[in-house]
Amino acid sequence: MTDLAQFPITHRWPPRTADAIQLYSLPTPNGVKISIALEEMGLAYDAHLVDFSTNDQMSKEFLSLNPNNKIPAILDPQGPDGTPLALFESGAILIYLAEKSGKLLPDAQRYHVLQWLMFQMGGLGPMFGQLGFFHHFAGKDIEDPRPKERYRSEAARLLRVLDTALEGRDWIAGDYSIADIAIAPWLNTLLNFYKAAETAGWADLKNVPAYLDRFLARPAVQRGLKIPARG
Repeated sequence: MTDLAQFPITHRWPPRTADAIQLYSLPTPNGVKISIALEEMGLAYDAHLVDFSTNDQMSKEFLSLNPNNKIPAILDPQGPDGTPLALFESGAILIYLAEKSGKLLPDAQRYHVLQWLMFQMGGLGPMFGQLGFFHHFAGKDIEDPRPKERYRSEAARLLRVLDTALEGRDWIAGDYSIADIAIAPWLNTLLNFYKAAETAGWADLKNVPAYLDRFLARPAVQRGLKIPARG
């Protein structure tokens, strides 16, 4: 096994498999991007649960890998030059894993895949997350309707953009790719966890609902949505 003892995070979450990618995560929409990608790509990995209920993300060990105290993060014992690579931010991790495996980021579609990945990172994720706060969590008790409406209307606009782009295609950039792995978990969360899809115009969408169904039907997606397993 590559010696990972130099990384403090391995003292709290010891590696279990020689030379496997170490995944530190939680099954949230950002977290499952990486477990799904790893399952789709067939890369060996150990999944470690970063439990927010016990503030694992604020531990000195986790912060040593990701100073931004967010999941997911990875530690690859076999980085690009054969030395360990620590990486955080789900978009960066998806690109790295696609390049490492040679899967889900085809050369012919590379920049189209990356543009839709950035669409999710800069748009869908932040806007859906804010709508979820105001629709499903503590924000729903705020009497002023303007904050919720701000995020509802922007979420609806982004869904319409996605719906138009999916016309005549199964996947957002042509072939199935890391862009779909980034986008679809947030659609699933908006619909099935935040319960906010209807307020954002889900019923009026022509292509997005079937797109999400295709994604959720994939065996690797079904596995990845449950990783890391909650205690």
